[in-house]
Amino acid sequence: MRVFAGGVATETNTFSPIPTGLIDFEVVEPHEFPHPRRAEMNRLLELTRAQGWTFLPGLHAFAQPAGLTTRRAYEHLRDRLLDQLRAAMPVDLVLLPLHGAMVADGYDDCEGDLIERVRALVGPDTVIGVELDLHCHLTPRMVDRADVIVIYKEYPHTDIGARAEDLFRLCVATARGEIRPTMALFDCRMISMYLTPFPPMREFVDAISAAEGQDGVLSLSLAHGFPWGDVPDCGTRMLAITDADPAQAAQVAERWGRRFYALRHQVHHRPLTLEQGLERALASPRRPVVLADQSDNPGGGAPSDATFALQALLERGVTDAGVAMIWDPVVVHLAKAAGPGARLRVRLGGKMGPLSGAPLDLEVTVTGVIEGMHQEWPQQEGPPLQVDCGDAAALHCRGIDIIVNARRSQVFSPQVFSHFGIDPAAKRLLVIKSTQHFYAGFAPMAGEILYMAPPGAVAPLFTEIPYQRVDRNRFPWVDDPLE
Repeated sequence: MRVFAGGVATETNTFSPIPTGLIDFEVVEPHEFPHPRRAEMNRLLELTRAQGWTFLPGLHAFAQPAGLTTRRAYEHLRDRLLDQLRAAMPVDLVLLPLHGAMVADGYDDCEGDLIERVRALVGPDTVIGVELDLHCHLTPRMVDRADVIVIYKEYPHTDIGARAEDLFRLCVATARGEIRPTMALFDCRMISMYLTPFPPMREFVDAISAAEGQDGVLSLSLAHGFPWGDVPDCGTRMLAITDADPAQAAQVAERWGRRFYALRHQVHHRPLTLEQGLERALASPRRPVVLADQSDNPGGGAPSDATFALQALLERGVTDAGVAMIWDPVVVHLAKAAGPGARLRVRLGGKMGPLSGAPLDLEVTVTGVIEGMHQEWPQQEGPPLQVDCGDAAALHCRGIDIIVNARRSQVFSPQVFSHFGIDPAAKRLLVIKSTQHFYAGFAPMAGEILYMAPPGAVAPLFTEIPYQRVDRNRFPWVDDPLE
């Protein structure tokens, strides 16, 4: 078989002040695969070659989550990928590792647009498979144009390669005529964040995984949705795939969707305030206490330069603490110029608007500088993903180690401290800018993990998000929207 794979992916926070332009995309070209930061593409390449088939990669472009993608950026990358597909034809399979929550100027549903254009190019008989992040806006347009859609099940996303394997298996069986996938969606009428390591989410994910392959059910996926994308399809949806039985697919999607809806009060994410988080952390006998600053997570499109948590630590006189990572390329440049050991006066953070807080004027000591720092994102299967943090510096200020970086990236690993010789496990308190992806890396060494929502661009306070286009006839605005 001839297998083509490629994609254009980002997660769009339509409320973010940071536009997503062409220069923000890291474009991995066909000749660069396998690539350490593209787990899906690497796994698809391995699986294809293991069968002795021809793998035909197109580009795969990814941009750190931010605001609206420019029309020029999306159309340029999309059209390049389509040209590569056109040059590779004929193909038996088209596999698209995408995100599912990309919004561009003029395009509410970039993934649906791309899948539709791929379908028009390859015709009705070529199998199209799509892998999506669970924080996707799963639209009928995507479902109508693709043959198979598989979505990550884990949050943090430690199963990226495993879901690529599921996608490949189902698409190959479809191309061979062994199955005929029929897909159906059910709108759970919910908006929230759902953390899969904890009950009852853990049990729900395990249950849908166990149901796959039983009684004609080929695949089950819960699309959590991305709450900071103000588009009509925002929200939580259940996807069921059955074998040649659309009526069964609709029934299964509704049954599992209603089962999840029944858990809405239990799975709904309720973070602590900044003050509550600090009070609990400082009172805890365990160490280190990991405090997730969820509101300034660059993985959700926030600037990652908010100063609220750091300012609170300084005002309380907290020592033996670490904060990571504040995005401030100017301060990184100054630290690099001065070098380790230098004492500097810096104006740190607070540069991207009111939700970033005020800049902090601090006297700091530069304790380390790393050019082109990377951190590892643990995965269930295969090697960890390599995440580029850009140039980075460690600053020490009044008992607090502060990691500052030049390329927006959320915290995935304790390496953001240990790369500088700082032992995170020995700290009393760690404040990290991430919503949940930090969990796989930090849980093994954390004494306690707390989630908090200071002010910020992605504060997980869902009823306070200023939607203009989302239908709020759903939980948590309405308690029984399905009744």
